[in-house]
Amino acid sequence: MSDDIKAHLEFFEELGIEGVRLEREWHARVETSERRFAAPVETQPRASLVSSAPSEPSAPSEPIRLLQMVKDEIGSHCTRCKLHTLGRTQVVFGVGDPSADLMFVGEAPGADEDVQGEPFVGRAGQLLTKIIEAIGLTREEVYIANVIKCRPPGNRNPEPDEVEQCEPFLFRQIDTVKPKVIVALGKFAAQCLLRTNDPITRIRGREFKYRDAILIPTYHPAYLLRTPSAKREVWEDMKRVRAILNGDD
Repeated sequence: MSDDIKAHLEFFEELGIEGVRLEREWHARVETSERRFAAPVETQPRASLVSSAPSEPSAPSEPIRLLQMVKDEIGSHCTRCKLHTLGRTQVVFGVGDPSADLMFVGEAPGADEDVQGEPFVGRAGQLLTKIIEAIGLTREEVYIANVIKCRPPGNRNPEPDEVEQCEPFLFRQIDTVKPKVIVALGKFAAQCLLRTNDPITRIRGREFKYRDAILIPTYHPAYLLRTPSAKREVWEDMKRVRAILNGDD
């Protein structure tokens, strides 16, 4: 057994998975654009603050073009907030499938992301990749972004003025990708998207309607590295994500 396969199986075991199914049906994703959810879904607080943008053309190349427009507008040397004076190396935009059904939103780039220019590539990112693979997908099949596009010094929490300048670009990424499910990774991302001060322990395990998607808050992979016992709860959240994507409500 290769080291990679062994590592994945050990991770699955930690999450409480009793086995891995290889049938194509297990990995299948719903292709239809409309789906009804059987379970009641909570309404996003203060939804009027983040209204959806008008629908864009649905040609396959259109999301790529629109995301590039957002990236170009931010620019490679953004100076909209003070982070450009506080040691940031580069803007970290987003990565993945521009038409993904599943989108992950984190807080901000860390040291590894600041160097490589891609979100979630450090230890927490490697764990996120395993979580994605555990539901039968790859990083290339999802879209990954952060609320803040530049690394705060010392990985501190982003400050309100930084969020104010940066979050509109995240909203445009969401409206361009048009995911069916958004997973908010950690307290900061969940609180920012939902406009709430509730702790992640209170909103984790719940579902929210958000910009034509279902938003599911869960623990940040960095938290799982510090608190491995929380992996089982994240796996429950991800099983729900998989069920929604596969139309298994």
